[in-house]
Amino acid sequence: MQRECKTSVQGALLWQTGGLPFALKSIMPPPLLPLSVAIACQGGGSHTAFTAGVLQALLAGIDPARHAIRGLSGTSGGALCAGLAWAGLVQGDPRDGGRRLDAFWHDLVARAPADLIANLGLVWLQRSRDWLTLPEVSPYSLPEFGRTFLAELIDEHIPFARLMPDVGPGTPRLLVGAVEVLSGQFTVFSSHAEDPALAVGRDALLASAAIPELFRATRIAGGVYWDGLFSQNPPIRGFVSGHPSAEAKPDEIWVIQINPEGRDQEPRSTADIADRRNELAGNLSLAQELFFVDQVNRWLAEGWLPASHFKPITVRRIELRLDLDYPSKLDRREEFIETLLAEGKSAGMAFLAGLPG
Repeated sequence: MQRECKTSVQGALLWQTGGLPFALKSIMPPPLLPLSVAIACQGGGSHTAFTAGVLQALLAGIDPARHAIRGLSGTSGGALCAGLAWAGLVQGDPRDGGRRLDAFWHDLVARAPADLIANLGLVWLQRSRDWLTLPEVSPYSLPEFGRTFLAELIDEHIPFARLMPDVGPGTPRLLVGAVEVLSGQFTVFSSHAEDPALAVGRDALLASAAIPELFRATRIAGGVYWDGLFSQNPPIRGFVSGHPSAEAKPDEIWVIQINPEGRDQEPRSTADIADRRNELAGNLSLAQELFFVDQVNRWLAEGWLPASHFKPITVRRIELRLDLDYPSKLDRREEFIETLLAEGKSAGMAFLAGLPG
């Protein structure tokens, strides 16, 4: 009887300590938590099909024991890709985000004869500026076919009305960048915003993608918004300053960068100058966002910031390496989009394979 009782007590202890002797359990280190990750997606029109490919690879290949996606941000086309990936994460199915990305870009491709002709004409006109003088036409003088088409795609692939009730403190955040035209204020719409005027939704994505030469400004809660290229491209500092505690901030920020940092030759033609100016404009705001992260890391290391509110954040980049011009950011040909998607998937898989540990 005494032996049976002793065995029963030992069994209870083993059950309560996960099958390990209590003394051994007490000296074991706590299990390592996965690194929390925020993914920031730079804007760039059709070039962000590369972003979609990268995200598909990340969503399918991330080891949840090593990395957990806690937030996504984006501007313009990057915001659309971030929103599609976020929709899957909100529902607890990362691969669903990959399927949404694939379906969205499939539907965005120019296939109908009229759409193909319009697409080729738009790209050709952009590439003809070196030798062809064209009149400037305001988007307010044209029908809003493009905006209507994009709004329908967003409603179909990112059903915010159905998704938002599932958003809570534990779900990943979505940040979308735009600029208020009249005040010049940089604005970040958020899935977790307390102010309804700053809540992310279809109109926030339309605002972030409202290229001034092609689309009318988007009106939200009395504000007038343009493409986020002019603001935070993409929003990053919101991941660092948007939470009061260090635990709520990401351990790493992965940036999917569309615009190249450097060029080998001096731009001399009108087209090359326009290309480089667009790249520098997009990278300027990215550099400012990353400088903020670097500055916080420096101040934290020097003891100027409390460790209870901040922690060091590692920044990693996944860069588009193809040599592309600005007009191709408007190109929706199927073969071009498929090339970028494949390039993104390859880059995403290579990135995961190269992560430490």
